[in-house]
Amino acid sequence: MCHCLDCQRRTGSAFSVAAFYERDLVKVAKGTTSSYQRVSASGLPVTFYFCENCGSNVYWEPARLPHLIGIAVGAFADPGFSSPQQSVWTKDKHSWLILPDGLPKFETSRNK
Repeated sequence: MCHCLDCQRRTGSAFSVAAFYERDLVKVAKGTTSSYQRVSASGLPVTFYFCENCGSNVYWEPARLPHLIGIAVGAFADPGFSSPQQSVWTKDKHSWLILPDGLPKFETSRNK
């Protein structure tokens, strides 16, 4: 779960939730995507891929984690999907959002 201001703008929500997978385990099964690259809150580039038909943000490739691909949890359309395992960039978290007890929390990124 990421609370950085960039993820808030990208999702139009108070935070972003992603599932990360090893790059070689992920394949686009059908359809085409468009991409957009920007510098992330970590200072490194991240490339986002969007569905060309509906504009949904589907997955991204963060340069700081070159072996992983992030997939938007909402893209799975599964309310039973497992809960977040960590919360990053909590310095930008909305004050009304209460995080679960025991969830690892990082004021910036996990690596800083």
